[in-house]
Amino acid sequence: MLHDLTYLHSILANLPKGQLFMLTDSHTAEYCLPILADSIGENPYHLRTIEAGEQSKNLASVQAVWDFLFKHRATREALLINLGGGMITDLGGFAAATYMRGIRFVNIPTTLLAMVDASSGGKTGIDYNGIKNGIGTFTQPLATLIHPNFLRTLPATELLSGFAEMLKHALIASPEEWIRLLQLAQEELPQAQFVAALSERGLLHNSIAIKEQVVAQDPREAGMRKILNFGHTIGHAIESAALENSLQPSTFNPQPSTFNIQPSPSHGYCVLWGMVAEVYLSVVHAGCPREVLQQLTQIMLQWYGRPQCDCKQREQLIQRMYQDKKNEANSLPNFTLLRALGEPIINQHLSDADINEALEYLFSL
Repeated sequence: MLHDLTYLHSILANLPKGQLFMLTDSHTAEYCLPILADSIGENPYHLRTIEAGEQSKNLASVQAVWDFLFKHRATREALLINLGGGMITDLGGFAAATYMRGIRFVNIPTTLLAMVDASSGGKTGIDYNGIKNGIGTFTQPLATLIHPNFLRTLPATELLSGFAEMLKHALIASPEEWIRLLQLAQEELPQAQFVAALSERGLLHNSIAIKEQVVAQDPREAGMRKILNFGHTIGHAIESAALENSLQPSTFNPQPSTFNIQPSPSHGYCVLWGMVAEVYLSVVHAGCPREVLQQLTQIMLQWYGRPQCDCKQREQLIQRMYQDKKNEANSLPNFTLLRALGEPIINQHLSDADINEALEYLFSL
């Protein structure tokens, strides 16, 4: 369930002494943990900090969290607070779900991406053998606590990474939200005003609500929850390749924004690139209006830049898509496409030639 930070007091009220544990990364320990101090109050806690970055989302880090919990004698009454971005909420949730067959955990997302995507929905996991989120569980947190002030601590690239997932939610569920987000992007506000607008205009709340409504109807991704995978089949392939340094982000940014950004291969950037390619597929194979592709492409070129890739790497990307966990047995890669704004269609299987055509569009921009 989603709450603000004040809800933490009621969670901690009856917690046994010595059974409060905190997981942070090296950034959130410095910038966000002090903000949380008032909400924790006098409750003593054990702290484990791991290195920030997607490279820490691995089995070794999970083992370190398990060792930390065992060392401090965490029981099945323990509570683990995951304070951080999507890497921390995914990894911490997985560690909690598997320690002693499951202890309670609370997610407190500190990035825009984690607030609108990773921290809610009950997906936990780690990257494994180069496969994004290759190992994980469906385990709901006790609560997800949203505190927009954490967004003020973020670099611009992290804000845009989360904004990409907000664009995705609008594309699959709300033409009205799409128009509002387009307007915000076109305003090119300074960073502080951009952050304020997300809360003041209700954009953050509405994006989280879209995700929550979808998950409530399909918590284990048996059907309609697959609409949330829009942009992720190609996006995850790009991200996995970027993590292995076989793809490098471009520094292409023809209209430098007021954020002064250099694109980076974070999850949101890769999803944005994946969405551009998958909207192209939607135009060709599902009848999506080309205007949507033009609008999203303009946002990409203005704010995110583009990835660079050669022909050999495109083959590698397609092979990654065959390893995607969304695939069915003996099938072509599985996509969610758009008939129109707010009209997604799931379980669309496309050939290598179709995918390569979409990659050609993306990498030729």
